[in-house]
Amino acid sequence: MMNGSNFWVIGGEFGSMNFHKLVEGSAQVKGPFKTRKEAEDCWREVSEQTRHKAGVRFSIVEEPSRVPA
Repeated sequence: MMNGSNFWVIGGEFGSMNFHKLVEGSAQVKGPFKTRKEAEDCWREVSEQTRHKAGVRFSIVEEPSRVPA
């Protein structure tokens, strides 16, 4: 049984500025992080590293909590 949620930082380079499709091979997944703060720190770091690339975007996603069966 899992308590709480996991957070992930996901993203990469997109083929156009509508941000619908990742460039093949550019996808990145970082995590899991136990707290949103840890995920935000990671997001801030990867965003800073790629700030010069307008087509790169990262997001924080929360994994749903697991409910015991």
